[in-house]
Amino acid sequence: MTESTAHLPAPGTTPTVTPGRFAAQLRDDPDLHGDAADLLLLDTAEAWLDTAAEHGRPMHAVAVLDDRSDSLTPALSAGTPEMTRVRRFRDEDPATDPLDERLLTGAELVLMPLPRSLETLEEWAALIARSATPQVVVLAAGRDKHMTRSMNEVLSRHFTDVSAGRGRSKSRVLTARAPRRDAAAPRKRCRDYDVRAEWGLGAPLTLCAVGAVYGGDSLDPGTRFLLSTVLDDAEATAQLRSLAETGVPMVDLGCGNGTVAAVAALRCPDLRVLATDISASAVASARLTAAANGVADRIEVLHDDGLLSLPDSSQHLILLNPPFHRGNAVDPTVAHRMIRQAGRALAPGGALYCVWNSHLRHRPVLEAAVGPTLQLARNPKFTVTVSTRPVSRTAGHPVSGCTSPAA
Repeated sequence: MTESTAHLPAPGTTPTVTPGRFAAQLRDDPDLHGDAADLLLLDTAEAWLDTAAEHGRPMHAVAVLDDRSDSLTPALSAGTPEMTRVRRFRDEDPATDPLDERLLTGAELVLMPLPRSLETLEEWAALIARSATPQVVVLAAGRDKHMTRSMNEVLSRHFTDVSAGRGRSKSRVLTARAPRRDAAAPRKRCRDYDVRAEWGLGAPLTLCAVGAVYGGDSLDPGTRFLLSTVLDDAEATAQLRSLAETGVPMVDLGCGNGTVAAVAALRCPDLRVLATDISASAVASARLTAAANGVADRIEVLHDDGLLSLPDSSQHLILLNPPFHRGNAVDPTVAHRMIRQAGRALAPGGALYCVWNSHLRHRPVLEAAVGPTLQLARNPKFTVTVSTRPVSRTAGHPVSGCTSPAA
């Protein structure tokens, strides 16, 4: 056993995990809201930290990746010694540290909830393996029903020692150690889609993804239905032409991998687009998509909680495909919040084009938060609507600067 790992349990083993002070901090603080997997992850982290300290080799650098509940970092910070620094990345936080080598350089202990996507897990495991210390201990927690053996296989491509801890409350922690510095880098997550005839584009559309962006580099079917409807709608194309002529940006709210922003910019060569998303992974993905399609000069991507940074009554055209879930549970509240933000940000006469899963019945929320709402299209799964903020009088729209819909 080398000096750098002398303070750690033997390969394939982990310290004994018992309820401890970190988990107690989470349970006792009414502002923290973790689940059973978070509690087990905190107890496991405490076991490793205590074991290292008992052997005279305390861990001074701890990193938390994607603190979804915003509870792991506060619970850790409240209980670790002052000399231990806790770094934090939370995908859905515009104030988060970026997830890159700087966050993980020197890290001796890394905690993370297991991401839903194996591609995300691969990307993060590779980043940890090449950036953290050689003796790093990685703890990845999840609920049993969402875990698969493929997760172990992904971690094993980047660490020589991967083991599963004892389950508790239908949760489990995977421990990964001994990083493989020479492991192959994950493939770039970019994919081409030949939608030239469908949307009147001059070349296939390239979609890119990094991190935990929802849907990865896939062409989301709801987004596809929204774009097909908007690009075939005379009023919508007139609005796009008006914005292209005046230099006022269109807004892609909740931009994900940047599909809407890229297609709009490609169809209207003079159009500027403001794409926003609360997810850091989505922001990075949308920027890559814009660059891959040659429209990065006309697409501004903003890491923002919806449209909070935009003034009231300042926008004229917003496109939205809101999420219908939070984590693994169906939850319309996020969509309702985004709809209300769009209503606040729209100028009088401005329009919100929205696609949503038909069974969620967002129309009353659209009517109340934005204004009169018209159904433009519907298929067995999705509904596309346009909602207009009321005005006392209608202004004229100049028409130029955008190609006509595809035949």
